Amino acid sequence: KRRDLNIAIIGVPKTIDNDIPFVRRSFGFETAVAEGASAINAAEVEAKGMPNGIGLVKLMGRNAGFIAATATIASGNVNFCLIPEVPFKIHGPAGLLEQLEKRMHDRHHAVIVIAEGAGQEYFDADQLSTDASGNKKLGDIGPLIKQHITDYFDAKEIKVALKYIDPSYLIRACSPNATDQLYADRLARNAVHAAMAGKTGMLIGHWQGQMTHVPMSALTGRRSNVKRDGELWLSVRENTGQPDNIGC
Repeated sequence: KRRDLNIAIIGVPKTIDNDIPFVRRSFGFETAVAEGASAINAAEVEAKGMPNGIGLVKLMGRNAGFIAATATIASGNVNFCLIPEVPFKIHGPAGLLEQLEKRMHDRHHAVIVIAEGAGQEYFDADQLSTDASGNKKLGDIGPLIKQHITDYFDAKEIKVALKYIDPSYLIRACSPNATDQLYADRLARNAVHAAMAGKTGMLIGHWQGQMTHVPMSALTGRRSNVKRDGELWLSVRENTGQPDNIGC
């Protein structure tokens, strides 16, 4: 507008984190969930294959835990799922480590899934650098949790076999599944149709089975998150058996 150019600006929901408001899902999300579930299943096989085996899987999800939560349900093999929207304690009564010890005593194996944005309160924000866009980089929560688990069980002289899996780049670089390919095709065609019809300043979305036009103004400064009292998180808790707040 400032340059008075005759250009249509049409967006599509490009984030596999699935955290864009007013859009049921972003393209790539279903592929990420499927690949994430495969990584979880591999971790479960590793955990069961060793005495006191622990599989720790870090999945993508900077500010929203949709991938971790949905892949947890899809796998059905997760005992603890940690996401950015739900705080948790590592130490202390009913904290992650204490509950993990109980799980190891009862079942001798466990699988933990953690979203990359979870537990950021355990890092000093002033020590974290910024990316090219000026955004704070996340602290690497996976290795931190791995170290806490190792130190905790070493101190108790309990031998565990911990396997850490971070499939982030494998998921990001894999071929999309058929559902995502079809969805991306629909988004692209509707974006072109909208532009040719004179629309601008909007995003092509999908809501209740229909392709939609979402104004950019409705999206800026907003983000979808997993609701702690919503059906998705309640399903995670039922699937894993974990409490709503681990140690909090």
